[in-house]
Amino acid sequence: MSGLLVIGDVVTDVVALHDGPAATGTDTPADIALRPGGSGANTASWAARLGADTRLLARAGYDTGEWHAAQLTRAGVRPHLRIDPERPSAVVIAMVDSTGERSMLTNRGASGHIGVGDWTPDLLDGVGHLHLSAYTMFAEPGLELVRLAMREAAGRGIPVSVDPASCGPLRAFGTERFLRETAPASVVIPNLEEALLLADAPDPEAAARTLSAHYGTAVVKLGAGGALLARDGRIVARAAAPPAEVVDSTGAGDAFAAGFLVASMAGSAPEEALRKGCETGAAAVAQVGARPDPGNFTLLTPIAGLRRKLHH
Repeated sequence: MSGLLVIGDVVTDVVALHDGPAATGTDTPADIALRPGGSGANTASWAARLGADTRLLARAGYDTGEWHAAQLTRAGVRPHLRIDPERPSAVVIAMVDSTGERSMLTNRGASGHIGVGDWTPDLLDGVGHLHLSAYTMFAEPGLELVRLAMREAAGRGIPVSVDPASCGPLRAFGTERFLRETAPASVVIPNLEEALLLADAPDPEAAARTLSAHYGTAVVKLGAGGALLARDGRIVARAAAPPAEVVDSTGAGDAFAAGFLVASMAGSAPEEALRKGCETGAAAVAQVGARPDPGNFTLLTPIAGLRRKLHH
């Protein structure tokens, strides 16, 4: 299997698990954990865990760039991490409730300034697939980088996949513009909300059919409902999600993308690739943080009830 190059972001995740609604104007007890994150970096880390020769192109800040590089290397990723001397790394504060659902406060930091100056053609040497996190596209320098990377990948016959990232910035960017800019990609991997938005469709099946007619292949992530895959306007595969206790849903879609892509690159049939994606997503939601193997990180300010939940 040839290498996987991911272009995306690295983020310092501050994950706060709270039992009940956050209280306005006073303290709300929470388990608080510091984790390395970022959609692109998460996908790269899970792909490396699954055995893929994985590289990541990203930009980190002067404050935690070396830490992020070390965490990626430790995860088995080959980091091509540009350290921004003028900006801090991106930070996300993820507030996770008792159901595992999250709300996020985001500062894009250095990740919002990745651009063509971070690219070198040899990044594609030995690469069999290019995967893009759409967060990169939502600032002009990153959009220029994505255009360049897709153009050079096409010149080498390397297939491209794209994860639409998140509905908020996707709406701000514009769905028609997104479809136009990512037209060179042959695979799109949205979650349900993103799929319905991009396809202007009433249900996941219709969305998958519409998006597959545009890209060739559309993989719609349905969370606990599993996933489905359409090719050239026709649903061709479905997979159920395995049972999982949801502790933290952060990064589940990134993990799914890794499982699906690694299996597909290894020649798996669509059903098997979907199943691997669902399995990897289930592993992600059963832990705190968006990357594999969180056990060596420090959990801060624990609460007994949530700690019991995390350990069972």
